Amino acid sequence: MPEALKLSCLVCGRTNRLPRSRLGAGPKCGACGAPLASGKVAELDPATLQKATQDGLPLLVDFWAPWCGPCSQMAPEFGKAAAALAPAVRCAKLDTQAHPGAAARHRIQGIPAFILFRDGREIARAAGARPAAELVAFVNAQLPA
Repeated sequence: MPEALKLSCLVCGRTNRLPRSRLGAGPKCGACGAPLASGKVAELDPATLQKATQDGLPLLVDFWAPWCGPCSQMAPEFGKAAAALAPAVRCAKLDTQAHPGAAARHRIQGIPAFILFRDGREIARAAGARPAAELVAFVNAQLPA
């Protein structure tokens, strides 16, 4: 029997189970039909962030704010990194202005800030705008091959 993978939909928050071998086949949420590992950046709320950090795939989260110039400059690079890391790593962002409690809970002191989660735990963080290649290298250095 293939290894089952649990993924929360980053759009509706519903938990989905699928064989790990189907990850590259473009799986979709059984509830809302949204792609589960598309290589695109999803906008999260705190509840969905909490669920998604518990999933079977690593999650890289960009903590940002709309008034932050470096955050705005970083957005296209984060999108490129998301495409390069998919489907093995999912990428999402959380607006710290709209969700200050989540920023405080994750001890965000400056933005943009990137936290890599795996199996319900923070495994690494980085701060500051950077090219997509640096983000990809940062993530790859934290995860086993």
